[in-house]
Amino acid sequence: MYLKTLNLRQFRNYQNQKVEFNAAKTILVGNNAQGKSNLLEAVELLATLRSHRMTRDRDLVQEGEAIAQINATLERQTGVSDLTLTLRRNGRRSVALNGESIRRQMDFLGVLNAVQFSSLDLELVRGGPEGRRNWLDTLLIQLEPVYAHILHQYNHVLRQRNAFLKKTQDSAPSNQDSELAVWDAQLATTGTRVIRRRDRAIQRLAPIASAWHASISGSTEVLQIKYVPNIPLEDNQPEEVQQAFLAKIQQRAIAEMHQGTTLVGPHRDEVELTINQTPARQYGSQGQQRTLVLALKLAELQLIEEVVKEPPLLLLDDVLAELDLSRQNQLLDAIQDRFQTLITTTHLGSFDSQWLKSSQILFVKAGEIIPQI
Repeated sequence: MYLKTLNLRQFRNYQNQKVEFNAAKTILVGNNAQGKSNLLEAVELLATLRSHRMTRDRDLVQEGEAIAQINATLERQTGVSDLTLTLRRNGRRSVALNGESIRRQMDFLGVLNAVQFSSLDLELVRGGPEGRRNWLDTLLIQLEPVYAHILHQYNHVLRQRNAFLKKTQDSAPSNQDSELAVWDAQLATTGTRVIRRRDRAIQRLAPIASAWHASISGSTEVLQIKYVPNIPLEDNQPEEVQQAFLAKIQQRAIAEMHQGTTLVGPHRDEVELTINQTPARQYGSQGQQRTLVLALKLAELQLIEEVVKEPPLLLLDDVLAELDLSRQNQLLDAIQDRFQTLITTTHLGSFDSQWLKSSQILFVKAGEIIPQI
């Protein structure tokens, strides 16, 4: 797949900016806080309808404006698509494909696929479980767009159940049992769908990531990735997972009543990353943690390509500065011209002359993009 044009209106610090991409690799050069990352974020939003930098749409709309719009033309083996995402400061976002409004947002997902790799991704190893769950969920949305709907359903039930537990925290338990049982059943049903898909995705990703990791580390270290659900998962069969879910809810019932919150379910799951059987966050140097994240990202690219049968876009946000020369070369060699790649950098020193010759170079300054003369 190939991103041909991108048009940003009132998005972040861009007033009205159109970019035409004319090479497999585009390098965006500029000082910090000029808008390089904002451009990559716009592409990420078209691919996943999520931003790893912001949770609220209002933060993406230019100050003083009511709406922002991201428009792109994308060429795939099936033909050319026109994608539009409209973000509102006070209201719901909307999406359109080839000029036609789409009611269900999951029907918009899967048209453009992209893997984002930024310096923030180093928190995947060092940070808490929530970051790893978000990373896995974002990958799953691209592998299986219906997952966005499944996750939304689960989060909706979770919010309702938490509100009910909070409201009844100090009440006599017997009055509330029947209503809570309804929420329990819904939580187990929707949660089982989330757990099973996450488990399947990790089963597919783990061997690919381990192979990349062995290649980058010169086979000196063994990476293992395991999905560790909050519910015991002996067998990935829906009925069994659901039964285990309900049994775990029973076990934690008193603690949940006492704390007024849901303690069981995929919102408490972990993705375990170990190197040579030691948890990666406690293991070794920053360099080793960077190797791990690089292996994860290359595995994401490969897995998405296997599933959608076309190479996704690769968005590299200021990540070369975080990698030493050997890891930079591993990454640049893996990309070649196989993936359309957008790279942000503050200077061109990280690239050899061959790369610079075959890349489109754009300069970014205060929300304006100027091609290299």
